Amino acid sequence: MTRQIHAGNVLIGGGAPVSIQSMLNTATTDVEGSLKQIRELQKAGCQIARLAVPDRDAARGFAEIASESPLPLVADIHFDHRLAILAAEGGASKIRINPGNIGDAGKVREVADACKERGIPIRIGVNGGSLEKPLLEKYGHPTADALVESAFGHLELLEKCGFYDMCVSMKSSGVPTTIAAYRLFSEKSDYPLHLGVTETGSVYMGTIKSAMGIGGLLCLGIGDTLRVSLTADPVEEVHAAKAILKAAGLRKDGVNLISCPTCGRTKIDLIGLVGQVEKALEDCDKPITVAVMGCVVNGPGEAREADVGIAGGDGCGLLFAKGELIQKYSYDELLPALLAYIEKL
Repeated sequence: MTRQIHAGNVLIGGGAPVSIQSMLNTATTDVEGSLKQIRELQKAGCQIARLAVPDRDAARGFAEIASESPLPLVADIHFDHRLAILAAEGGASKIRINPGNIGDAGKVREVADACKERGIPIRIGVNGGSLEKPLLEKYGHPTADALVESAFGHLELLEKCGFYDMCVSMKSSGVPTTIAAYRLFSEKSDYPLHLGVTETGSVYMGTIKSAMGIGGLLCLGIGDTLRVSLTADPVEEVHAAKAILKAAGLRKDGVNLISCPTCGRTKIDLIGLVGQVEKALEDCDKPITVAVMGCVVNGPGEAREADVGIAGGDGCGLLFAKGELIQKYSYDELLPALLAYIEKL
C-alpha cells in the first residue's frame, strides 16, 4: 500500500478511493471563467482541478480562484520557483513541479519549505517529452527506466530538504512505456502515484489510450489518483475517467450501461436508442446496471444480471429486471418506461 497525502479534503494513496483530476483550459487570469469551469468539472464528478501558473499575473488570479473554488486546486509550475511559492501562499492544495527545471538546490528548498509550512503536498511530474539531457544520452530515448530514474532523482532533491509529502507521475505518450514505468516505480517505492497517459489526442483515440494505460494499471492495483488527458473540453476528461474507474471495478456510483452489438436480428434503432439512454442517464448517480439489448429472444437472458433493461423486437420491446419480464411496450414507449422504472429504484 502506498503512503497517503491529501489535496485539500481529498485523500490520495494509503487505500483511499482513486480520485479524479482534470486541468482547466481557461486562462488563470480569467477568474470568473475559471470558476465557471471548475463548477462544471465538479458537477461532472471531478475531485481535484489543476491550473497553469506561468507568470505572476496568473499567480494572482490563482489566489482569487482558490478563495472561491469548490474543489481543491493544484498549481502547475515550471521554471520559476517563485511562482510555486506564490501559489502556496495563495491557497494551493497541491503544487505540481519538476524540481529539475526550477533552479538550484536552494530554490528547491524554498519551495519545499513553503509547502511544508502550509501542509501542501508536491507532485513530481515526469514527462517523456521533457526528460533531462543526461538521461536521454544514457538511454537513447524516453524509456521506462529513464522515466523512473528521473522520478527518483527529483524525489531525492526534495527528500534532501526533509520533504516527503509527495506523489509521482511518469507520463509518456506511449501506452506500453507508461505502463512499464509505473510498474517499475511501484516495485521500488511506496510514494502514491498519479496516473496518466500524456498527449493522447482526441476524445475517441485519447480515451482508448487512457483506458488501456490507466485502466491496465488500475487492474494491477497500481494508482491512487488520475487524470485523463484529452484534446477536448475538460469535462470530457472527467467522463472518461469515471468510465475507466467503473470498468476497472473501482467505482460503483452511477449507471453501468451495457448493450449488445447489433446484428441481423435487430429490428429497432438500437444504436440510436443506446445513445438516448446514455444521454438521459449521464447525471444519474444510482449504482445500477442498465441493459439496452437489440433482441427480445436473447436480450433478457444475456443481460439477466442487469438491474433493469429493455430489449427490442419488431417495432416493440420488453422491459425486464434481473432477467424477468415486466411488461411489453411499443418502441416509442420503451425509453420512457425504462426511465420511469429507474426513477423508482
